[in-house]
Amino acid sequence: MARKLAVLFAAIALLAGCSTTETLTVAQPAAAPEKYSAIVVDASNGRTLYQAYATAPRYPASLTKMMTLYLTFEALQQGKVSKTTLIPVSSNAASQPPSKLGFRRGEQIELEAAIRALATKSANDVAVAVGEYLGGTEEAFAARMTAKARQLGMINTVFRNASGLPDPQQHTTARDMAVLGMALRKHFPQNYYYFAATDFNFRGKRVRGHNDLLGRVNGVDGIKTGYIRASGFNIVTSVNADGRKLIIVVMGGDTARKRNAHVEELIVRYMPRAAGGSMAYQTAPAAPAAPMPVVAATPMPTMGAMPMQDTAAAPVPMAEVQ
Repeated sequence: MARKLAVLFAAIALLAGCSTTETLTVAQPAAAPEKYSAIVVDASNGRTLYQAYATAPRYPASLTKMMTLYLTFEALQQGKVSKTTLIPVSSNAASQPPSKLGFRRGEQIELEAAIRALATKSANDVAVAVGEYLGGTEEAFAARMTAKARQLGMINTVFRNASGLPDPQQHTTARDMAVLGMALRKHFPQNYYYFAATDFNFRGKRVRGHNDLLGRVNGVDGIKTGYIRASGFNIVTSVNADGRKLIIVVMGGDTARKRNAHVEELIVRYMPRAAGGSMAYQTAPAAPAAPMPVVAATPMPTMGAMPMQDTAAAPVPMAEVQ
């Protein structure tokens, strides 16, 4: 009898942990529960189509550079700098660990090249140099980054540096990163093309980027990848195709490949649900390339109660992206 009761209670506990909303068949990337989070937002109206731990604190890693670029674009818009402005590289900037372009103290980089280095290469030395130039010090620039985050509605984000290199006090959420992604597209459409670049030329050499979804998945036009050991593999992805727009954030992937596969699954599932569009979303590659891999649906890993749910979070109000 005692054994039967124990089994019954275990079954009740299992049912209680299940969501009444739809559980998706797409597979979660292997990740520790303290790292994984995700959100899919209809960028046309701010409606949340999917979320999993979207407001849980996470390390942004190089997604931080999205805000560094936001403030850079803002300075350009305000006429404080131009694309030909020379950015000096301090010893502090030059000493940053990879990813970097490898500057030495006293060298300079034009702002135009710096923007490309941040968006494509995710260069840490350039991020610090830009932060020091625009903010006086990197610390002061990080304070401005946090202040801008609050202004945009990123209520759970704190920046401590311009690069995203490890700092225990630097944190964000998947939802906040979605807000930032939408703000970049809305406020700086004339500069948004930087996020779609797969490479750029610097000092006669081709520098390749890290975002392997670009040019391979229909409609993907940015935005930014990131990785540190504490965060896992992060990405903010913008998709714009057939009159539909999504912002997808996945944080805490076990590998870049698994993170990307997860994003592709979310695109396939949620692009048809986005507002607008007169045609069915096509998943064919945007350019001749290897076919998009078919990712088999696998059982969700044991990561605590982490069902993948439809519209479980409040929408991301478009008013926050003003």
